[in-house]
Amino acid sequence: MQYRTFGRTGWKVSEVGYGMWGMAGWTGSEEKEVNDALDRSIELGCNFFDTAWGYGKGLSEQILNNTIKRHPGKRLYVATKIPPRNFTWPSKPHFKLEEVFPAAHIVEYTEKSLKNLGLETIDLQQFHVWEDSWAQLDEWKEAITKLTKEGKVQSWGISVNRWEPDNCLETLKTGLIDGVQVIYNIFDQNPEDRLLPLCREKNIGVIARVPFDEGTLTGTLTKETTFPKDDWRATYFVPENLNASVDHADALKPLIPAGMTMAEMAIRFILSNPDITTTIPGMRRIKNVESNMHCSDGKGLSAALLKELKGHRWDRTPTKWSQ
Repeated sequence: MQYRTFGRTGWKVSEVGYGMWGMAGWTGSEEKEVNDALDRSIELGCNFFDTAWGYGKGLSEQILNNTIKRHPGKRLYVATKIPPRNFTWPSKPHFKLEEVFPAAHIVEYTEKSLKNLGLETIDLQQFHVWEDSWAQLDEWKEAITKLTKEGKVQSWGISVNRWEPDNCLETLKTGLIDGVQVIYNIFDQNPEDRLLPLCREKNIGVIARVPFDEGTLTGTLTKETTFPKDDWRATYFVPENLNASVDHADALKPLIPAGMTMAEMAIRFILSNPDITTTIPGMRRIKNVESNMHCSDGKGLSAALLKELKGHRWDRTPTKWSQ
């Protein structure tokens, strides 16, 4: 496992972290399987875990709590998220700060996360949605300053809405944000335009989420793929999106190097960018943990392949189904 410095925090975090959305709220998450996968990731050097109160109404945080207890003495970095007060993902431009993140709500859910996690302090507390129009409002600033002074939170971050990487730039310029979480993968290269250069300038850690484009970049989806009704992906991979996603994935298949899977190529594409601090694939099985952690060996993709993959950028805008 290779490690990178998380911006100005100075933390040395594994460049492949653990996305814990799949630990709760999706189908197929069995307790033993989940715990075994988490333990195996730590054995392989993973030390960065990203969860949220919104993942199973605290269940994912509680699972991480138990994981931390099973590994006393290990320095594991914990990132979680405050849900929007109106429980609407993603945020919408017309939402007001008092509807989404009033000060009392920020404090309340930080306290809930501390309890779920069994911790006295959270390494990285993130806003689970964001609107850059809130950048200069005092209420959220006063709340996070209070929680930081009380030692309940070490650093603060923003999880940027899907396909809106620029919807946080002014907020990052306030100097109050230490980490930004954004969708970045072979298809979603937009953060390279303005977000990543600003993070480099301000020394802000970058978490690349959705490395497999919700599964498209594993190369396993077909136009006949279906998901159970209670699986979030059933509402995301509507025919319009599924068909286009499979077409884009199929176009990548001739580029996959010998002995490599599409999923490995997807992870290595992200790790080839030095502006990314860590990426957080969702993993529920040991085999997925092992294959993803294997990608952190200091060997990026060749310059020629990276150039080819740049041509597969797929610019998209939020829709009713993109969530």
